[in-house]
Amino acid sequence: MAHGHQSKEKVVFVGDSRIRKPDPNKPAPPDYTAYPGKSEAFIPNFLLKEWMAGVVVLVGFLVLTIAEPAPLGYPADPLNGSFIPMPDWYFLFIYQLLKYPYTSENYIVLGTIGLPGILFGALFLAPFLDTGKERRFYRRPIASSLMLVTLVASVYLTWVSWHHYTKEVEASGVVPEHIEREEKNRESIEAGKGRFIPGKVVVPALVKPEDEAFSVTMKAQCIACHGTDLEGQAGPMLAGIGDKLSKDEIVNTITNGKGEGMPSFKGTLSDAEIEKVATWLSEQKAAE
Repeated sequence: MAHGHQSKEKVVFVGDSRIRKPDPNKPAPPDYTAYPGKSEAFIPNFLLKEWMAGVVVLVGFLVLTIAEPAPLGYPADPLNGSFIPMPDWYFLFIYQLLKYPYTSENYIVLGTIGLPGILFGALFLAPFLDTGKERRFYRRPIASSLMLVTLVASVYLTWVSWHHYTKEVEASGVVPEHIEREEKNRESIEAGKGRFIPGKVVVPALVKPEDEAFSVTMKAQCIACHGTDLEGQAGPMLAGIGDKLSKDEIVNTITNGKGEGMPSFKGTLSDAEIEKVATWLSEQKAAE
C-alpha cells in the first residue's frame, strides 16, 4: 500500500486497525518534558483534555442530582425563636469568620465584601501575577505558602463552626432540622406515604378539645409557641404528641423544661394542673 509522496513506501498496519507500525529506525519525537521551560500547546492539546475532564465531571454531577433529589428544608418561620441558622458546609468557614470582632459589627463590610473580594480577586489574578515557568511547589515558596495557609484556615474555620453548632444544639435541646427531616421521612416511608415533604405536614385533629386541660394551656400561654390548635409555631407541634412521648415524659418536660426553648412551669402551674395537662397531651394521638 502506498502512502504519502513516496509511492513505493510500504505501510504495515497493526492488527485490523489503521495504526501504522512504528518504524524502529525512526526515533519517536521527544515529549514536551524534554524541553525545559516549554509546555504543551494550549490549543488544541491542553484545551481538549480539559474539555474531556469537564464532560466527565458534569456527567457524574448530573447522575448524582438525578439519583438523589435535593433535600428541601422547612419553610422559613420568623416566629421560631429556637431555630439555629446554619449555612451549607462549603460556607461554614466564612460563616465562622463573621463571628470574630474584626469581621462583624462595625467591620461587617470588611468581613462580607472585603476579605472574600481579596481572596477571589487574588485567585482571578493569579495567572497574570504568577507567570513563572517553574511548576514544582517547593520552588514556588510564596504561592505554595499562600495556598497552604488558605487551606489550613478554611479547614480550621469549618471545624470550629461545626463544633460550635453542635454545642449550641446540645445546650438548647433542639433537634437539628436535617435529623428531624430524616426521621419524619423514615416514618412516612414506613407508613407507606412516600417521602416526607416539608411544608405539607398533616396536623392531627385535637382529641377532647373541650377538656379542661386545654384551658390550662391557654392560661399558661402555651399557644404562643405551640399554636391555638397545637399545630406548632415557634415551638414544636403537640398535636399527635402522644404517639411520641409518654405521660411521664410530658410531665417531666412541663415541670423541668427542656433546653432554652421550653421553660419550666414548676411554680407557675400546680402539680394537679401539670398532671391534667400531661394526661390530656398523652391522649393526643394521630387517627389510625
